[in-house]
Amino acid sequence: MLVTEKQGRLRLVTSDGRIGDPIAGVPPVDARGQGGLLDVAIDPAFADNRLVYLSYAEPGNGPDTGRNGTAVLRARLDGQRLVDQQVIFRQHPKVDSNHHFGSRLVFGRDGHLFVTLGDRYTRRDAAQTLDNHLGKIVRITPIGAIPPDNPYAAAGAPTGARPEIWSHGHRNVQGAALHPQTGELWTHEHGPQGGDELNRTERGRNHGWPVITQGREYGSGARIGEGATRDDIVPAVATWVPSIAPSGMAFLTSDRYPGWTGQLFIGALRGQGLVRLEIDGSRVVREERLLGDLDERIRDVRQGPDGWLYLLTDARDGRILRLQR
Repeated sequence: MLVTEKQGRLRLVTSDGRIGDPIAGVPPVDARGQGGLLDVAIDPAFADNRLVYLSYAEPGNGPDTGRNGTAVLRARLDGQRLVDQQVIFRQHPKVDSNHHFGSRLVFGRDGHLFVTLGDRYTRRDAAQTLDNHLGKIVRITPIGAIPPDNPYAAAGAPTGARPEIWSHGHRNVQGAALHPQTGELWTHEHGPQGGDELNRTERGRNHGWPVITQGREYGSGARIGEGATRDDIVPAVATWVPSIAPSGMAFLTSDRYPGWTGQLFIGALRGQGLVRLEIDGSRVVREERLLGDLDERIRDVRQGPDGWLYLLTDARDGRILRLQR
């Protein structure tokens, strides 16, 4: 397993749980607040090309000194080093904030890469405009180019729209996975004081933040935006009030857990556990909270090649757990 650590370390963990030394060649990260080294993904053809993708909070320089933004690096894993590094995406603009970086990396079935991005907290209204990457999900090729079928890549797109954008109106997306039957991108995002959302992330669509949300302002508890629904905005598949603070998720495709195949598993930070969702089409028909007795913040959930679910805890002495039933 490749595991990222907030301060900027990437480690290889063997299948029997031994932790390797930090892998060299990771770029400098801004680890203040919610920043740091974020997600890691391997190329669909990793067995042949050894390519690894990292998302991270990139510190600014020059006119952006003191600011930061989510970036994506592509590199080749050569033993204990990353070589041939190339930054293939930078969130625009960089912002003076230590919050809401996202970020998850998911390859679609067509080989293009989805990158989930936060609104950076201080610029939430920018999630509703298309001239920036704040509060967006972007879709790029493995070398950072623009797929021609992106919703704003062709002639006739709104003036100033960034061609990388796949969807907008997101707050802070920290979970993403492909639906095993449809291949659609499903994501979840943090809401403020309630309003965490699970979404089918639709091409070229508005997912609402901060116009439509069930979350409320910190401190005052005042309503945000216009309410919970609007006809032109994609409704959430599920919401959580109060918040569970979702992080990481995976659809189970193996038969390791009888009766659970096809269901969705989401880590919870504030909720301190694992959330199991039974999905019928695009509806959640049942929710179960698991592992609450561990008293652990669950940062990530992945299905391994062996079919087991692996969980990553969020702590100074974090652990990788294998779920058995």
